Amino acid sequence: MKYLVMLIGCLTMVGFQAQAQTQESYLEEIYPEIEELYKHFHQYPELSLQEEKTAAKIADELKNLGFEVTEGIGGYGVVGIFENGDGPTLLVRTDMDALPLEEKTGLPYASKEKGVTGDGKETYIMQACGHDVHMSVILGTARMLMNFKDEWQGTLMMIGQPAEENGLGAYNMLIDGLFERFPYPDYAIALHDTPHLPAGSIGYKAGPLMAGVDMMNVTVHGEGGHGAAPHMTIDPVVMSAQMIQAYQSIVSRRIAPTEPAVVSVGSIRGGHVHNIIPDEVEMQLTLRYYNPEIREVLIENIKKISEHVARSAGMPEDKLPTYWIREPYTPPLINDEELTQLMVGVFKANFEEEKIVEIEAEMIGEDFSRYGIQEREVPISMFFLGATPNKLFEEAKENGKDVPGLHSPMFAPEVEPTLKTGVRAMSVFAMEILRK
Repeated sequence: MKYLVMLIGCLTMVGFQAQAQTQESYLEEIYPEIEELYKHFHQYPELSLQEEKTAAKIADELKNLGFEVTEGIGGYGVVGIFENGDGPTLLVRTDMDALPLEEKTGLPYASKEKGVTGDGKETYIMQACGHDVHMSVILGTARMLMNFKDEWQGTLMMIGQPAEENGLGAYNMLIDGLFERFPYPDYAIALHDTPHLPAGSIGYKAGPLMAGVDMMNVTVHGEGGHGAAPHMTIDPVVMSAQMIQAYQSIVSRRIAPTEPAVVSVGSIRGGHVHNIIPDEVEMQLTLRYYNPEIREVLIENIKKISEHVARSAGMPEDKLPTYWIREPYTPPLINDEELTQLMVGVFKANFEEEKIVEIEAEMIGEDFSRYGIQEREVPISMFFLGATPNKLFEEAKENGKDVPGLHSPMFAPEVEPTLKTGVRAMSVFAMEILRK
């Protein structure tokens, strides 16, 4: 019996390797088309909530592969459904939007596109967060899965999501009936490229991966007057300064050291000239956390501190600070433990083990988290795809310097190893979930 088990194991491994080689050869065959898609998406980016042409391109690609495609979900959201027998429903998501940024990479396919932001300002546009990588990888994955559909069964649900950068896209698709109008997913997976790993490598982490993010405004009301007579005013600029200093004590003195959290004041606006103390100051904050309970602690203490400072300065109850918190907020992205372990196992079976790296959680936000926290929870897992050219990565490491990061006008992934690794990784992960 022992030898029979060993023989079956060997035959299974040989079969698995043969299958992998077949998939690799097919990936080589379709790679030029994937790279062409990448350069198209890079060269013609669109801003959040304006992804009309990008969405149409994704929809056409999925239709040509045989998916039943619905457009216009929650804006320019795209849903492609392919039913392949009984089995789980797997949601595979890519984001589509770009950033209001002028590209400075000097690449021959660099974006020269311009657009108008939601507040009416003209701007250059750039895929500086790698959503062009995400879209190309997901469309390459769709081709792989359709070509090898005899090796899996279930329902494949490909999502082209708008407006990730402003945190509205997943929310808009869900309130537009994503999980009511289409099959409810049993699992949801995604990837995000990263400059912090060299191209050709993959980063993973079970549990918290990215932070929950809130945008909060605090308007500090005062009593303005002449800059030469501050004693006859209640200065909202001074109150704001006191509040900003005190906000920093929330994380250090109101939250356990084992609970990560960040309070950042990104903007202070008040007054117009040098010699007039204004009537009010508006501060714009971001709050970041992994534990939803910490969100409430942050918000509650920001309000307490703000009101205490205002009262101490002599402001009456009807002129205490006022607040605005953007809805929807971005929930923390928590990778499902079991699904992530499955992912790591299949990656280690298909890639050199040194290419698979356990990473640290980050305090940036990602609205992929929303797909997992609906009425019926969906196990989700996102992995990181290394994108920095290997030579640049090693030089930066040796010299103690940083490589161009996400949202940088110089961000430029090393195309071929990034795309090939992404398509291969997402394909084997998806096929493992949908294995016959």
